[in-house]
Amino acid sequence: MIYFFIGNCSVALGTVCGQAVSVFAALFVLFKKGLGLQIAKSDFRINKSILTDIIKVGVPIALQDGLIQIAFIVITVIANSRGLIMATSVGIVEKLIGFMFLVPSAFLSAISAITAQNLGAGKKSRAKQALRYGLLITVVWGIICVVYNQFLPQTLVGLFTKDNAVVMSGCDYLRAYAFDCLFAAIHFCFSGYFCGSQKSGISFLHNIISIIAVRIPGAYFASLWFPDTLYPMGLAAPIGSLLSALICIGFYLYYNHKAAGRLHLSE
Repeated sequence: MIYFFIGNCSVALGTVCGQAVSVFAALFVLFKKGLGLQIAKSDFRINKSILTDIIKVGVPIALQDGLIQIAFIVITVIANSRGLIMATSVGIVEKLIGFMFLVPSAFLSAISAITAQNLGAGKKSRAKQALRYGLLITVVWGIICVVYNQFLPQTLVGLFTKDNAVVMSGCDYLRAYAFDCLFAAIHFCFSGYFCGSQKSGISFLHNIISIIAVRIPGAYFASLWFPDTLYPMGLAAPIGSLLSALICIGFYLYYNHKAAGRLHLSE
């Protein structure tokens, strides 16, 4: 039984085994039920027009995701420089926020797919309706996260540690960071809409502006000016998301106004 308690190796091994089970289960279902379509060797050829469209949409998204991960690494480095207690607190809260972000992340993907399908079918109003419902659901979820974490953050941070200093520091960070669940919900939905509209460059733009102008500088200066608390550092991410949300709303209104102008001219 000692082989089942080998520390970090067991965690890594469990993750790999879990992924392997998922792959084999997916292959089993595919072979049993089929794809519902026929795929031949001739289908695996390069179509320049389709490849170009994929690159135009995919490259900005890939760059955006890569730079976001780099930003998280930088913020983690900043947190680690603040001592063991604060570094541990930040690590715990990042995991909690990642869980809370499952809802807006899921809606980003869903809205992107639904928007692309409906715009391809010439049903722009349905694409906008998907955006509206996505915003409604994710904003309500964000409000719930914000309210809960303002009053009971210790119930979540305490799941990971019983160290009072870490819990108190983590609660400060979570109270501030929780606002990101609300503001990020807005720009996540708009990002999905823009990506589905083949305007992924907008999603890339607002994220990069947010990272360079607010998230990293905000975390850095908060660590210098407020060395005794994580609350100001926790506000860097929500303020960055607020900026992203405002940029997204601005572009959305701009394109709506532009489309209305074209409709007026055609009449």
